[in-house]
Amino acid sequence: MLAHTRSMIAAIAFAALTGKKVAGLYDHSLGRDLQIAAEFRDGRLQGFDGARSVKFGGTLPEIHDAGDKNFVSVEIDGAQVKGYDRASSTFFAARVEDGLVQVYDYGQKAWFAYDVQDPQAASEYHRAAGPA
Repeated sequence: MLAHTRSMIAAIAFAALTGKKVAGLYDHSLGRDLQIAAEFRDGRLQGFDGARSVKFGGTLPEIHDAGDKNFVSVEIDGAQVKGYDRASSTFFAARVEDGLVQVYDYGQKAWFAYDVQDPQAASEYHRAAGPA
């Protein structure tokens, strides 16, 4: 699946599983910050990908990516989300642990990690930094 789809899934997973807003992501595989925001409220997800200047959102399980004109199916399964990206015909799973989102892309057969920016502290992440 495309890298921007994985980052969108990371934002969706964090917002849906924690009920907290996403103000940005740090993509560990790319080594850079991503301008992506998401909020899950009253069963509805809305988000924005600043790098592509496109909205994404909808009511679970169907999330629409306006940029790719694609749907991603997302299902909450306990402490994780799982689903299917129709554009790449790829399954995925994502989990949130201590502010870190890990997305498993079955097409790439690999895990991808994202730190989530806290909107209450413009330059800080939900996950506390480890010991130096």
